[in-house]
Amino acid sequence: MLKLEINWLTYVLGNEWEFSPAGGATGDAYFAQLNDKKIFLKRNSSPFLAVLSAEGIVPKLIWTKRLENGDVVTAQQWLSGRELKPADMNGENVAGLLKKIHQSNELLEMLRRLGKKPIEARDVLQDVVQKLHPDLLKINIVNRAIKFLEQEQDYIKTDHTVVCHSDVNHNNWLLSDDDDELYLIDWDGAMIADPAVDIGMLLHWYIKKEDWPKWISLYGMELTDHLLLRMKWYVVAQSLNLLALYQLKKKDKEVLHWLQYLEKLL
Repeated sequence: MLKLEINWLTYVLGNEWEFSPAGGATGDAYFAQLNDKKIFLKRNSSPFLAVLSAEGIVPKLIWTKRLENGDVVTAQQWLSGRELKPADMNGENVAGLLKKIHQSNELLEMLRRLGKKPIEARDVLQDVVQKLHPDLLKINIVNRAIKFLEQEQDYIKTDHTVVCHSDVNHNNWLLSDDDDELYLIDWDGAMIADPAVDIGMLLHWYIKKEDWPKWISLYGMELTDHLLLRMKWYVVAQSLNLLALYQLKKKDKEVLHWLQYLEKLL
């Protein structure tokens, strides 16, 4: 795959640079290195990246270049650091950065200008059900989960919508070595939605239930029954999404994990 991409990479930087894949959902992200200089390149990043950089949420955007075919390449500062471990997710820095993101009017306005509209529960439910393989729909816990989503969708409505990352997995959080600055990367799934989308995933996956009130307090919110229901609703929906994904990839171990997780959740 890298050989196929060398043309645009060398066109942008030249033959003297060394390139290596950086992973990510789209496969269009690369590290480029020349002697001791290293940068992160991505093709067709959203214009949203510039605002994220200006807000200090992702590593600094260095430059943007448009290729002859219309593709846009962005270069970001490469930082020496590490991904957060699951045990790090209850830190005050995580709650603080997520609060900053959710309260940012600049991020919200940029997504609106890009044509994004708030995601509603019925859209989430419809999307989830369409993705599920017929074999999954024969499983009791899957049908219980769908029934839960259907019964509660009218009760989780909120007028409070914000910019959500939608994949706050611990490996998307980068802590820099130099100044312990925390960043949240990989914004391909950004949406305007209920903040419970991010908060629910983070609390359910990483924080002990007895510590939820403390974490929510650090974030600056109150742990109400309504918030608990909204968090659970979106975590059930996300679990079904992951179930559908791993069924499609024929990863039986992961399918079993998410079926067991739904049992525990419901």
